Amino acid sequence: METMRTWLERLGLGQYVPAFERNDVELDVLESLTESDLEQLGMSLGHRKRLLRAIVERGARRADPANLTPSIESTTAAGERRQVTILFCDLVDSVRLSREHDPEEFRAIMAAYHGVVAQSVQRYEGYVAQIQGDGVIAYFGFPLAHESEADRAVRAGLAIMEALAAMVAGGQVRLSARVGIASGLVVVSHILAPDKTAVGDTPNLAHRLQGVAAPGEVLVTDPVRVLAGGAFDYEDRGHPSLRGVGEVVRVWRVMGSSNAASRFEAAARRGVSPMVGREQEIGRLLDRWKLTRTGRGQAVLIAGEPGIGKSRILRAFQERLDPDNPQVAQFQCSPYHVNSALYPVIDHLERALDVARNDSDAARLRKIEAALVVLDAAHARGLAA
Repeated sequence: METMRTWLERLGLGQYVPAFERNDVELDVLESLTESDLEQLGMSLGHRKRLLRAIVERGARRADPANLTPSIESTTAAGERRQVTILFCDLVDSVRLSREHDPEEFRAIMAAYHGVVAQSVQRYEGYVAQIQGDGVIAYFGFPLAHESEADRAVRAGLAIMEALAAMVAGGQVRLSARVGIASGLVVVSHILAPDKTAVGDTPNLAHRLQGVAAPGEVLVTDPVRVLAGGAFDYEDRGHPSLRGVGEVVRVWRVMGSSNAASRFEAAARRGVSPMVGREQEIGRLLDRWKLTRTGRGQAVLIAGEPGIGKSRILRAFQERLDPDNPQVAQFQCSPYHVNSALYPVIDHLERALDVARNDSDAARLRKIEAALVVLDAAHARGLAA
């Protein structure tokens, strides 16, 4: 069995074994190490970079479906039935690009495009199942399953568009893509089999969706919109004719992330259930609020299992504070930004300043300056009073 000592020695970094052992750093915490941690362990810059790259490669090998122990819910003779969200991405004008560029240049363009799509999908822990020329098929929900596959797929689609737009800013060839996303039941080959093709209507539906999308658009089916909750803003595209799809399908264009300040707020946009019980917990919060209003600051920790109703309690508490008109500052962590320690602060400031996803740096700067002017004027009025 591989140990930290053998792993470091295999990388040619055996001289750091004593430092790792003194600090009880084992293989199970490797992926949580930061460059700052490695610097504290006495590693040089070059060795830190080598180790971080090795950690990423090790994580990728462990996440490879070929290395996973299967967890089968129900299987057929040829595969497994799964509820999967499928993303189909297609490069726009690939034929024109192949004619306008030398074959080697075109190969580099395709490699860059495939890299953008793969990185965007993997960022949200999807699985790139197939690359068919300029088309890429990705699964969310197989072989790894999460709580919100539709949400992850939509975010991956938006990330693909952002990354391709950034390539233009970098002076590269202008690229654009179309994305279709559908959710449904499929049969996928056994997790240990080399061919993991999903069979069913869902892959075909995702493919047809991208076919009716305009360049730069992400289109989703109604089930995807419902499953993703209120995390995104949509434009209703009605019921376009989809070749090969017998049933009528309602289609939505994803406009971008919504202004929901939290996952609970996004999920609650279609309404929340009545509050039952929890009067004791809410009463404690109200008691702490009364103490706060007397100048005695309070901090309250609400802990519990996922889904037990922590966010619902806070919402009910805030509703009872309306007559007091308090200013609520909400900071929300995200499983998609675990490597950004300041993400909750950045997200809060962007919402407070009404910074849009597509705002330029100059536009963002103007909004910051305008907010500072307002704050300065408010401060001056406070001093005058």
